Amino acid sequence: MNGAMAKWACTVAEAELSEPLPRRWAHSQGVARRAVELAVVLGDDAELLASAAVLHDVGYAPRLAVTGFHPLDGARFLRDVHAADDRLVRLVANHSLALLEAEERGLREVLEAEFPLLGDQRLVDALIYCDMTTTPDGEVTSVEARLAEITARYGADSLVGRFIRRAAPEIVAAVGRVEAALAAQPR
Repeated sequence: MNGAMAKWACTVAEAELSEPLPRRWAHSQGVARRAVELAVVLGDDAELLASAAVLHDVGYAPRLAVTGFHPLDGARFLRDVHAADDRLVRLVANHSLALLEAEERGLREVLEAEFPLLGDQRLVDALIYCDMTTTPDGEVTSVEARLAEITARYGADSLVGRFIRRAAPEIVAAVGRVEAALAAQPR
C-alpha cells in the first residue's frame, strides 16, 4: 500500500515496536504483507486493512501498556495521541475477536463502550485472516498451526489459552470466509 494512511501507520508501528519488541514488529510487518494480498477482495478498503494490520499489536509497546490488554491500549493510543480514523481504531481495538479476551480480563464492557465493533464483517474477517495466518516471526502459516502456537506459547489453561479455545471456531470460520473470497476471484 502506498497511500498516506498506510505509510503513516507503518511509521507509527515501527517507532513503537521495532526496538523494544523486534519479534512483535516482525509479526506486524508479516500481517501487513498478508493484508496487501487481500486488496483484490477489499477494493477501496485495502489501505484501511493494511493500516490496521501493521498497527494491530501496537498496544504491546511497553510505553503504551496501560491496562496490559494490547487491543485496548493500542486503540486508545491511536485515538488519543494520533486522532486516527475511527474505523482504523475500531479494527485495532477489536482485532481477532478481542471482545472474548476482554471478557476474560473483565474489560469487555470498557472495550465495547469505547470502541464498538465495526459493522463491516468483510474487514473484520480480513484482519483475523491476516493476524491468524502469520507467525510471531512474520511468516505465513495455517490458521490451525497459529492457534496451536498461541496455545503452546501461553499455555492451555492461561487467560490467553482460554480465550483462544473459545475464539478458535470463529477464527477458523473467518479465515475460511476470506479464503473463499480469494478463491472466487478471477485468475
